[in-house]
Amino acid sequence: MKDVNVKTKSEAASPKLNNSITKILINNLVPIIFCIFCVAGMYYANISTKFLINSIIERMARNSFLVLSLIIPVIAGMGLNFGIVMGAMAGQIALVAITYWDIQGLGGFLLAAVISVPIAVLFGWLTGLVMNRAKGNEMITGMILGFFANGLYQLLFLFVLGGIIPMKNERMMLSSGIGIRNSIDLKGIKYAFDNLIKIKAGGLVIPVFTLIVVALLCIFMKFFLKTKLGQEFRSIGQDIHIAQISGINVDKTRILAIIISTVLAAWGQLIFLQNIGTLNTYGSHGQVGTFAVASLLIGGASVTKATIGQGLLGTFLFHMLFIISPLAGKSLLGDPQVGEYFRVFVAYGIIGVTLGVHAWQQQRQAMEKLKE
Repeated sequence: MKDVNVKTKSEAASPKLNNSITKILINNLVPIIFCIFCVAGMYYANISTKFLINSIIERMARNSFLVLSLIIPVIAGMGLNFGIVMGAMAGQIALVAITYWDIQGLGGFLLAAVISVPIAVLFGWLTGLVMNRAKGNEMITGMILGFFANGLYQLLFLFVLGGIIPMKNERMMLSSGIGIRNSIDLKGIKYAFDNLIKIKAGGLVIPVFTLIVVALLCIFMKFFLKTKLGQEFRSIGQDIHIAQISGINVDKTRILAIIISTVLAAWGQLIFLQNIGTLNTYGSHGQVGTFAVASLLIGGASVTKATIGQGLLGTFLFHMLFIISPLAGKSLLGDPQVGEYFRVFVAYGIIGVTLGVHAWQQQRQAMEKLKE
């Protein structure tokens, strides 16, 4: 009789276990698919292990900060902050300033980080004000604001500098004396951050200090979200109306979330560009929002939920695909450009699918409420 009972309990537990496994697979479907893509790509790319590890370490170091800057607005219920492009612009404005003043090395990098803060705070505050007027449509609002800000950014660098604000620097200015060149050499601060602590061993180059800073950001965010302000972000993200009833100043808190995200994005762009060593004046910020958002989504995040682990995993998978896809495209079809097209398709495709699923979920929830 005891054996029968045990068997019955086991049979009862089996469907629950199967449902649990199915739920885990569904929730992590995107990362699983990209893991399969990466493994298949590595097979066809015929890439050396040392090159792959070096490349992924470098990309993780220079891109993780930007991706992690997206997390707080998601937690605060504001969706994926495409407006981080304005944080990138703030960082680039600071870089143009220190390059013009010819302040080099770590001092120049740190000064750029300081200069970028008030600019990013201003941009974040203005963005937050607009997003509070567009509750429920923050993502598309952030994207359009990015396009609008890009117009003002180009006006500043093409007309104002040298035309209204006097600037004389042959290395930076166009031949007419008005406007900044398309490309600015950042050799003065190249690797200024990465080289503080760098380990070279067995053919691997590891920017230890940059990785430590990324780890510190992860720790900061983990503890920050446990503070009163962090809990207010969570409350607003879960239900904005209940948060208001609880006495939380929702509009002010949402603006703070965007400001923090914008400042982090400015610093992330500085880390990114000091590793690249060149500033594409009118293009470096262009894909920041798209690629950072894609990385976060590939890690398993959604419009309403994002974690540090998902941000790091997504950065790893997305940039792994960036490294191997051109080589795999060349191996399979004889043209590395196919890999370039594929990864751009992936970046926009994953964002489109996620936004579509989010819209479908909202409609489903609305229908369920109507039935009740």
